[in-house]
Amino acid sequence: MLGQMMQHPLTTTDLLRHAARNHGDVEIVSRTTEGPLHRYSYFDAWHRTQQLAHALTQLGIGQGDRVATLAWNNHRHFELYFSISGIGAITHTINPRLFPEQIRYILRHANDRLVFADLSFIPLLEALGDGALDAVEDIVVMTDRGHMPKTTLPRVHCYEDLIHRQRNQFAFPLLPDDSAASLCYTSGTTGNPKGVLYSHRSTVLHALAASQRQALDISNDTVVLPVVPMFHVCAWGTPYAAAMSGAKLVLPGPRLDGPSLTELANLERVTLMLGVPTVWQGLLDHLRDTESNLETVEKVVVGGSAASYAMIREFDEQHDIFLLHAWGMTETSPLGTTNPLTPKMRDMDKEARYQLQLKQGKPVFGVEIKIVDDDGATLPQNGTDFGRLLVRGPWIASSYFETEERSAFVDGWFDTGDVATIDADGYMQIVDRAKDVIKSGGEWISSIELENLAQGHPSVKEACVVGVRHPKWEERPLLLLVLHPGAALAETELLEFLADKVAKWWLPDRVLVVDELPHTATGKLLKTELRERYQDVLTQ
Repeated sequence: MLGQMMQHPLTTTDLLRHAARNHGDVEIVSRTTEGPLHRYSYFDAWHRTQQLAHALTQLGIGQGDRVATLAWNNHRHFELYFSISGIGAITHTINPRLFPEQIRYILRHANDRLVFADLSFIPLLEALGDGALDAVEDIVVMTDRGHMPKTTLPRVHCYEDLIHRQRNQFAFPLLPDDSAASLCYTSGTTGNPKGVLYSHRSTVLHALAASQRQALDISNDTVVLPVVPMFHVCAWGTPYAAAMSGAKLVLPGPRLDGPSLTELANLERVTLMLGVPTVWQGLLDHLRDTESNLETVEKVVVGGSAASYAMIREFDEQHDIFLLHAWGMTETSPLGTTNPLTPKMRDMDKEARYQLQLKQGKPVFGVEIKIVDDDGATLPQNGTDFGRLLVRGPWIASSYFETEERSAFVDGWFDTGDVATIDADGYMQIVDRAKDVIKSGGEWISSIELENLAQGHPSVKEACVVGVRHPKWEERPLLLLVLHPGAALAETELLEFLADKVAKWWLPDRVLVVDELPHTATGKLLKTELRERYQDVLTQ
């Protein structure tokens, strides 16, 4: 017998409608590309979103059409999230940090009909060339008439002009909740980016999960500042979760440097910030150099790549801020696991807690994880066995957009490409990417663990470990370091620092100091390039 419950689709439109009706006076604050702060309420955003929906339909956008955005975290991008998906079209966020050839590929592969772009990215669009915009029918510059740039781009509109003349009431269609809401492409280091299509249902369920106390803990007394960009996995779902819960939303625009983030966080009384380790390192450097503080921030969430022990400790001891590790991917919407503060953690001594915080945490409700060996057999949760990390759940991709590539989808699970351990309490820790783990003389060495330990040295700003050729052991670890300004560090000193922290055979064969390290468009270390560059450093 079927359950006697009403059937109503879960759509992203309902999130903002709910926000306007139930916490309409709560603020959305954004730093604009033009410069000044913009303030309005969820109620105002709901009205402008409906005006934008009218404009989209007048431009000929309909259900299933892809509409691209090239934009920072700001109020106009927020409106696009809800209006595009609300009319049944697909919000396609493009990462402007990708290589131009990748952006050209993505625009063509998605077959975008319309592009919305912030002022910052008009030169990027102009430089694409090679027919990248041939299929695009119109381009909308996300600004007002007074800031419209001179441009060589064809068929250009002004955002504020488009919506100014529209009515602020729109009859959004009742969409099936398995219909597509948004599209995001991976930023993989090999091959073309792959598209991941999120449904309305998966997005709403993800927002529910993210809001849980044991996840990101977003509620009506949270002031959330997502530094993670809205062009990357929907800013980890925070625009949706904030609308659902009534959290004040603070959007940083294009200014993601330490001084700007500190100023904005203190001005708006931010309690929660989300971002990647490179951003937090810049923020900590600024706070340290200026002897400043984040006055109200209680928690920072780290994703994208692992945070170091030194970063966890500095946030806690210098700023009384809890660093919450989270893990996910474009294919997981992205929330998979989180490592929030628990009563058990509060009772630990700090050293034990920091070690536990290094782990990426437990699955949020709705997500299942397991680790398997090379034959696909499930490995035990003992905290020591390494295995390929597989994941499944209602907001996990089951295929890629418009491609037959399915090698990562195995028996209803998604193979993440990560190597991990899971302990007896269910805490998962990423040991490495499958392609980055180092196999030396038949034994595995975790590059991530070595990097985290090296970054515990006070002179080290950033560390990267890659496997390079060795005539006897096949592969050995090479450690590359970026030092803090003015710091000096000898190879022998760093090896002595590591000597009592890892097995002797884990110690890097060489330690090189470099000026900078290459990163992917999402802030991860670009190890493919470094392996190629230094592959023969031990054999020369």
